[in-house]
Amino acid sequence: MFASAPTTPLHLPHPAFRTRRPTLARCRSSFAPSSSSSSGGAPPPPPPPANPNHLIQTLCANGRLARAAALLPGLPAPTQRTYESLLIAAARAGDASLTAAVHRRLEADPVFRADPFLSTRLIESYAALGALPAARQVFDEAPARDIFVWNALLKALALAGHADEALARLSDMGRLAVPVDSYSYTHGLKACIAASASHAPRGAFARVREVHAHAVRRGYAAHTHVATTLVDCYAKLGVVAYAETIFFAMPERNIVSWSAMIACYAKNERPGDAIELFKEMIASDAGLVPNPITIVSVLNACAGVNALDHGKLLHAYILRRGFDSLVSVLNALMAMYMRCGRLEVGRRIFNWMGKRRDVVSWNSLISGYGMHGFGREAVQVFEEMVRAGLSPNIITFISVLGACSHAGLVDEGKELFESMADYSVTPRAEHYASMVDLLGRAGQLEEAVELIESMRIEPSPQVWGALLGACRIHGHVEFAEMACSHLFDLEPRNAGNYVLLADIYARAKLHNQVDVLKELLEEHALEKVTGCSWIEVKKKLHSFTSVDNKNPPVEQLQALIGEFVAQMKNEGYVPDTGIVHYNIEEEEKERILLGHSEKLAVAFGLINTGSGEVIRITKNLRLCEDCHSVTKFISKFTEREIVVKDVNRFHHFRDGICSCGEYW
Repeated sequence: MFASAPTTPLHLPHPAFRTRRPTLARCRSSFAPSSSSSSGGAPPPPPPPANPNHLIQTLCANGRLARAAALLPGLPAPTQRTYESLLIAAARAGDASLTAAVHRRLEADPVFRADPFLSTRLIESYAALGALPAARQVFDEAPARDIFVWNALLKALALAGHADEALARLSDMGRLAVPVDSYSYTHGLKACIAASASHAPRGAFARVREVHAHAVRRGYAAHTHVATTLVDCYAKLGVVAYAETIFFAMPERNIVSWSAMIACYAKNERPGDAIELFKEMIASDAGLVPNPITIVSVLNACAGVNALDHGKLLHAYILRRGFDSLVSVLNALMAMYMRCGRLEVGRRIFNWMGKRRDVVSWNSLISGYGMHGFGREAVQVFEEMVRAGLSPNIITFISVLGACSHAGLVDEGKELFESMADYSVTPRAEHYASMVDLLGRAGQLEEAVELIESMRIEPSPQVWGALLGACRIHGHVEFAEMACSHLFDLEPRNAGNYVLLADIYARAKLHNQVDVLKELLEEHALEKVTGCSWIEVKKKLHSFTSVDNKNPPVEQLQALIGEFVAQMKNEGYVPDTGIVHYNIEEEEKERILLGHSEKLAVAFGLINTGSGEVIRITKNLRLCEDCHSVTKFISKFTEREIVVKDVNRFHHFRDGICSCGEYW
């Protein structure tokens, strides 16, 4: 009978009919005795048992690590995904005990104990926890090491700042014929930079060069990922020329590459180049869209050269792109306005941020008030910050102590310095330098020296430099020589220290000592930093240097300044030629003073701006006394407001008066 069954395909009935057809279970239930009278119906069948591996993975994803860890010992056969979930979650939560428990379980697992993927994850977990010895142990005991295991160890060494070991491991990879990749070099480079920040900054350049050369030999130097990291490394080391060479030779550049080079210029006193490179990136055909990191770097560059108009354009771009939702961008925007002389706009942004403010926001506001000479306001903001429940950090105290220094608030500065222990902040060299500057500016040089001698850490060049700067203000030769005896050892190539001491000698009429220092500068081929000033006119940056006085436009600017100086002389002004250390006639010294970069920038601003516009200038060095006097006169004679930001603070010139009160 079955053999004669039709062979035509079986057509299932329409779903509507299938749903009406009783199932076998229904048929059986119709003949079963009713139990409704005794138990109220049969209980539903129990759910199928949960997959224990899936359960642990879910618990890890939801942050319930204690429950996940409790299930691990009874798990008969953990999967690779389960091990990975546990390790990632443990690293994210900083749970060292869970990482160690997973490690022990892996060692006893016959299936996965030799899995290089899980060895990689285990090394990464220990590295994130700062447990470098345990990460090394996993690497050394790993039965199989692929490129990912090696890279995980290199990353762990980079996080710990162990540059020498990272370089040794890179050499081992070459010796053992392990195929390196771009991440091998980036981790090695990051290890060199991390070491330079904590242990051996002088050897960092040599280490980076070594990795660079290795990458060149292996053909990875032009790889976008490696080249970008090299740009970042050389930028952090201040070797801008190397960073430029690599960047402009890159066959392909992504937004990270451009951002790294823009940040390089911004951080190494070439903010004008940072802005120009940003404009070039926007105008390129690559269609690159700036990211928040790029925006922050360009805002910092605008702040560096007082480029307020460029900063305003960026502000509009930030609003269009929605970047104003990011606290980091708002902090940079606020700092840009304050560092471009618009303190009130920066304060409005700070107020608008509301509860989104973080410690960086408060620090920026404190620093902004300090730069403009509003020391008491800076101290008030510090107190508001504490009342708001935020703990001051290292940067907070550097900012508020600097604000006290610019305003001559000696007692307030001392009290703040002593209060650092209340917030568990240990004074660093930067804090001592701020205190030495505070005491030194106020003429309390003996107390400043006593503070240095009482330091529990080795005084840094910054500390001795603060003392030297104070000695220049007050003409104290003995303490200046003391400071330089240390500075010449700590910074043998810093010509600025020689120049400052020579200036102190010159004002004390110690001309023989001036000649000795000039000989030392020539003998060691040291060159002082050239004075440079920037001014933004019609959204274009213009720069002037103090030595650029041979072309006709500069001669025209000098002639204009000369006219003001001639009028000033009629009112009793005497040019401060004591800062010119050349053995030349007084008339020639006066001509050199006319060529100071800030004077040229002021003259350029007078010629190229309208009568009601504020002239904004930035200088890379301290504003000299002669330029200060001349700018005061020009502001009164021309009825113009002139804002000059030097390396220390802002000077707002109006009606012949400077906001610094002659205290800078």
